[in-house]
Amino acid sequence: MRIVIFGATGGTGRELVRQSVAAGYAVAAVARHPETLAPAAGVELIAADVTDCASVVLVVRGADVVLSALGTRRLKEATTVYSAGVTNILAAMRDSGVRRFIAISAVPVGAPHGLAEHVIFPILYRFFGAAYEDMKRMEAILAASDCEWTVFRPTQLVDRPATGRYRTAIDAPLPGAWRVTRADLAAAMLASINDAALVRHIVTISN
Repeated sequence: MRIVIFGATGGTGRELVRQSVAAGYAVAAVARHPETLAPAAGVELIAADVTDCASVVLVVRGADVVLSALGTRRLKEATTVYSAGVTNILAAMRDSGVRRFIAISAVPVGAPHGLAEHVIFPILYRFFGAAYEDMKRMEAILAASDCEWTVFRPTQLVDRPATGRYRTAIDAPLPGAWRVTRADLAAAMLASINDAALVRHIVTISN
């Protein structure tokens, strides 16, 4: 199986690359500066800008599944990296006949549930609202598409070893859940590749 991973140099992207290789997949690791990843057997490092449709088309050809760990470090600034990125990825997938797409969003993109979220979400939006708004646009684009998508909404991401004890909820919140390791998120995304029950659903995930 050939997996294309966009945003491969970010924290979760690196975990996706590492775990995909360990699982024996052929990996195309895509980023603007993939040279920051250490070369590894089974990994093709590809420099591409997700906002450039032409370069995305070339990357996606021959893929069995596409994973997106796209992100921005400028969380307070207006961005289209999620919405423009997924638009170009979907166009490339249609051009190449690729159906399966798995992406990362965030829990605050959904409606708050419970008193804690009604208090915390407005605070988070003050700092990261620009990114969340574009994630909403990304999710709407996916919902309107005909591809076999799954969106993961993690709680707060932390850089810790995998626990293997993550919880998920399909199209529903996870009350009282606040953190998840990037390694567990990556594991859940890879486990979802062939899970038909998660196609065209949003999955909340936390430890």
